[in-house]
Amino acid sequence: MQLAAVLLSRLRLRPLLGRLPDFLALTKPRVMSLAVFTAFVGLTVAPGGFDPLLGSIAVLAIAAGAGAAGVLNMWYEADIDALMARTAKRPIPRGRVSRAEALVFGLVLAGGAVAALGLAANVKAAALLAFAIFFYVVVYTVWLKRHTPQNIVIGGVAGALPPVIGWAAASGEIGLEPLILFFMIFLWTPPHFWALSLNRSDEYARAGVPMLPVVAGRAATTRQILLYSALLVPISLLPSALGFAGTIYGAAAAICGSVFILLAYRLHRSSEADRRAARRLFVFSISYLFVLFAALLADHGGNPWSPTRPPSARSAAEAMRVEPQEHPVRTVPGFVGAAVGEV
Repeated sequence: MQLAAVLLSRLRLRPLLGRLPDFLALTKPRVMSLAVFTAFVGLTVAPGGFDPLLGSIAVLAIAAGAGAAGVLNMWYEADIDALMARTAKRPIPRGRVSRAEALVFGLVLAGGAVAALGLAANVKAAALLAFAIFFYVVVYTVWLKRHTPQNIVIGGVAGALPPVIGWAAASGEIGLEPLILFFMIFLWTPPHFWALSLNRSDEYARAGVPMLPVVAGRAATTRQILLYSALLVPISLLPSALGFAGTIYGAAAAICGSVFILLAYRLHRSSEADRRAARRLFVFSISYLFVLFAALLADHGGNPWSPTRPPSARSAAEAMRVEPQEHPVRTVPGFVGAAVGEV
C-alpha cells in the first residue's frame, strides 16, 4: 500500500513539474520584473536602511504579490486572451493550466506574499501590497478594463505602488519622496500601454475591450499620449529639484524625458499607416523607467537617503571614511529583532 501511494504521488508530481514553466508564465515575469525593480529601489533608498537577508525576503514577497496579481488577471481574462493574437498562447487559452488551478495558485500566492511581507517588514507595507493586488485584480481587471477607455489611467494606480511599498517596508512611513516615484509611474503608464494598443486596436475591438484607440480613434489617443508625456517629464525632474536625487539622476531624467516627448510628438504627427512610431515609443518607454530608477539607485550608491543629507552633499572623503558604530547591523523597522542599529 505504501509503495502504491509513493508511486501515485510521483505520477501526480511529474505532470506538475512539467507544467512549472506554465505556472511561471502566469505570473507575467516581464511585467513583474519592472515592479520588483522599482520596489527594490524604493526599499534601498528609503531612510532607515534594511537588513540584507530580511530585505531580500521583502523584495521576494513583493515579487510574489506582483506575480499573484498577474495570475489572477490571466484567470479572469482567459476569454479575452483567447481572442487576441498577442495573448492566445498564454497557458490558460492553450489548455496547459485550468482556470481553477490558476485561481487557486493566484490566491495562495497572494495570501503568502502579503503574510510574508507583514512578518518580514511591517503591517503598513503588507497592507499596501494587499491593496495593490486587490486594485489590479478587482478594480482594474474585473471592473475597469471591460467598461471604460480610462481603464489604463485609473488602473495605473496598482502598477505605480511598488516603490511606495518598498519605501514603507524599509522606513515604515510614506512621505513625499515615494509619492513622487508613484506619480512618475502613474503618468508613464498611459503613454506606455496606449502606444502598444495603437497597433493592436483591431484585436482589442474583436475582444470587446474599450481601449482608447478603439473608442476614440488614433488622433485622440496620440494627443492623450503627448499630454501625459508632457506631464511626466516635469514630475520626473522633481527628485533632483527637491534634493532627493543628484546629478546622475537629474541628467538621466532630462535626457530621457526629452527623448520621450520627442517620440510622443512624432507619434502624434505620424500618419495612421505608420506603425513604427507607436512601436518606437512603446519600446523606449520600457527602458525609460528602468534607466531612471537605476540612475536614482546609482545616485544614492546603495545607501539610504537622509533628508538632512542629499546624495549630492556627500563628499568623496565622507564616502571613504569608516567610522566605528555601536550597532553595525541595520534592519528594516518592523523586522523580527528590529531596532538594532536603527537610525
